[in-house]
This record gives sequence, C-alpha cells and structure tokens, in this order.
Amino acid sequence: MVKLMPKITVQLEDRSYPIVIENGLLDAVGARCASLGFVGQAVVVTNPVVSALCAKRVMASLKRTGFAPFIITLPDGERYKTLKTVSSVYDALVKRRVERRTPIIALGGGVIGDMAGFVAATYLRGVPYIQVPTTLLSQVDSSVGGKTGVNHPNGKNLIGAFYQPRAVFIDPETLDTLSEREFKAGLAEVIKYGVISDERFFNFLEKNAKTLAQRGLPLVKAIKRSCEIKAAVVASDERESGLRAILNFGHTFGHAIEATAGYGRIKHGEAVSIGMLLAARFSFKRGLCGAEAPERLEKLLLALGMKTHIPRLPVPALMRAMTLDKKVSAGRLRFVLTRGIGRVEVLQADAGEVEAFLRVITVNRGREP
Repeated sequence: MVKLMPKITVQLEDRSYPIVIENGLLDAVGARCASLGFVGQAVVVTNPVVSALCAKRVMASLKRTGFAPFIITLPDGERYKTLKTVSSVYDALVKRRVERRTPIIALGGGVIGDMAGFVAATYLRGVPYIQVPTTLLSQVDSSVGGKTGVNHPNGKNLIGAFYQPRAVFIDPETLDTLSEREFKAGLAEVIKYGVISDERFFNFLEKNAKTLAQRGLPLVKAIKRSCEIKAAVVASDERESGLRAILNFGHTFGHAIEATAGYGRIKHGEAVSIGMLLAARFSFKRGLCGAEAPERLEKLLLALGMKTHIPRLPVPALMRAMTLDKKVSAGRLRFVLTRGIGRVEVLQADAGEVEAFLRVITVNRGREP
C-alpha cells in the first residue's frame, strides 16, 4: 500500500513539484505562478467550453500579478488531439515570440493537458508548463506524472514525451459545472487507485458511493488520496520502467475500445471503467484472484452509475488496437492484472488467449457465462 503523505509533492530530485488542492484556486493562479519565479508573458491553452467557464478568472488573476497573458483556444474533443492541432499551437507561439522562460498553462481536461504538455516539451526544446485541470479525470490522473502526447489514427497516445509540469493547481469547485457523463468518466480513475494500491481507499469508495455520485464532501478526500497515490508511484518510476505500469490497470482493454469505437464516441473514463472490469475478469479467468474482486469492482462501478458492458465492437479490430498499444513487449500483450483489491502486477499474455477471452465476453456483453 502507498502510504498517505502529509504534503503532496511529486518527488523527482531537482524537478520535484507541488500538487495544490484548494477551493477557489482559479483566482490564485497568477500569484502561484509568480511564486514559482515566472514573470512577463504567460500562455493559457484551453478549449471553448472551459474558456467560457474559467478563463476569465485565470486571466484576471494573471493580470493582477503583473503577467501579460494570452489565450490559445483549441477545439474540444479527443478527436482533435492530433499533430495538426499541436502545430497550430506552435504557430501561435512563434507569432507571439514566446521565449523559453514563458510558462504554458494547461487549463482544461486531459486532452488539453496532454497537448499543452507536449507542446511545452517540444517548443524551443522545452518550456515550463503548469497544469490547471478542470475535470475529475484530469485532476486525479492525467495532470500528474508528466505524460504528454497526441493520438495516432491507429492508437491512443502513440506520439508523446515524458515531461513534468512545474506545478499542478487543482480547484475542486470546477467540477460543479461538469456534465454527469464527464463526472462519472472521471470516477473510473479514482476507483483504479483503490484496486491497484489501497484496499482501504476502495472500502472508503464503497461506503461513500452514493455521496460521491452526488459530488458530496468525500469527493475532495478522494481527489487528494488519488493524487497521493499517483505522486508516490511516479516518484518511484518516472518513465514507466517498472512500478508505474500499474497505473495502466484497465487501460490496455480501454484504449483498444476507444480506438476501435472511434475517438470521442466513448470517453476515456468510460472505456477505462469497462477495461478495468475486463481486466478483473481476465485475472479471475487466469486464476490470479477469486470471484470477489471482479464482483466488488462491478458492484462499485454500478453504484456510481458507470459503464460496465463492452460495446458491440469486432474482436479482430480490438485485437489490432491492442497490438499497437505502447505496453506490448516482444510481440506479447502486457496487462495489469489483479490478485485481489489493492494488489496488481504486470503480466504478459498471448494474443490467442486474449482473443478467446474477448470472444466469450463480447457474446455475453461483458460477463462470462
């Protein structure tokens, strides 16, 4: 189990950075950036939806602190997470003559965070960036850890870089404006942390499922604990050479579902929700855990109103997507599988075994007979 940390800091020697969780933090982004030593220009990368809800407060905060900020607004949606979109950001930065000390502020969900981070990693061979995540999924997962990138038509996040932010500023109040679907999609990553590392946290989620679904007070604790676990895992394995791979629980199946369905049709968190249950059932089929693990996981997912049934997608297409996954090693598929709630490990599987499992699962819409 990853222990609770009194202060959330991603410990990476000379590149450590804070994760700040605070209501009303949007109004303090400027002061927080100034405290990191930034001055002059600041670039806010966002999308039209988030811009209408949050950008005015962030821009006012930056101006109050003496920054000269400008906004780059990108189209909203996973299907726009491409090199073409990123190229338009480079154009805007060049036009404004953005320099190496100018911070890029990612204001939005995971798509904005990934693209802004990738731009920061590659523009002028690296400029600083700050994550200001506004969705639950980005607050508990994608904003922490330095994974940046864009999609390829044949696979999710195939083009990218590890590049750490200078800070992560989380304002839980931004979740008040999330749609129900977007909010539930983010809960998948929260549940993931209980499965991979902390059964006590999973128990907390089970006991508070009803209140969590209503965005009640336990949500802030869930965000904090998720960030603590993510920070500890990243600190021990920044570039996913070992332990960090456990953060991909449910993602091998989930990414294949996303890519096969077409980006945007199924949200990332929805695909991860389905993928986690598939991974738990695959673990049970392999004899790694008892029936209790997938049963408890399914019960919690349903209690939170989340997706559990695999969509009607052709198995050959799902298999093709999985063979392009970044976690493929020596031609064999790698999965994060569970030995019970709170314990997982990375194991390999032959394509034939996975395909046979999926054929049974897809026929029975998510469960074995």
